[in-house]
Amino acid sequence: MCVGCRERGAQDLLLRVVAEAGVSGGSEVRPDPRRRLPGRGAYVHPRPECLALAERKRAFPRALRLPGPLDLGQLHVVLDVRRSGE
Repeated sequence: MCVGCRERGAQDLLLRVVAEAGVSGGSEVRPDPRRRLPGRGAYVHPRPECLALAERKRAFPRALRLPGPLDLGQLHVVLDVRRSGE
């Protein structure tokens, strides 16, 4: 199930993401297209709309069971999302 739009879909249509320890002490969300990285994963459609919905709903910390905001920089790069102001 996509954490953004909450639609069910086949796993091959969804992008798995996992959280890893970041350099600044926080956690960052990292794409796992091969579905091989260890740890709890969450799934999102590889569309900018679903990523924006997941961010707005703060779905990644809840799905990955981690406190606080997460760095989604790598996910933005992979999905080629243009943030406002950039």
